[in-house]
Amino acid sequence: MRKTNDKTLKEAIDQMLQVYKIKKRFDETGIIAHWPQLVGKSVANRTKELFIHDKKLFLRIESSVIKNELMLMRTQIINKINEEAKTTLVEEIIFLYSSGGKRS
Repeated sequence: MRKTNDKTLKEAIDQMLQVYKIKKRFDETGIIAHWPQLVGKSVANRTKELFIHDKKLFLRIESSVIKNELMLMRTQIINKINEEAKTTLVEEIIFLYSSGGKRS
């Protein structure tokens, strides 16, 4: 039997993340950890680097073929990420290049 001021563990953790203002970072880390499930193992294995900053997902992909496929699937990937996070975590995907760090 629960008392009126009792919280579930999930509620307590969510509240703690909000109080310490780390919920967004926690969600970002979760998406990075679930990258293979979101895009598949073959794409994840060719992802050299990924991070989220200012609602932008930065990706460094070693294969130009995979990069082109991901460019075509940008909208679906963004939707999957935001659905998984249950918030608007990513609005744009930026591809980083190994030669000089240019963006597209």
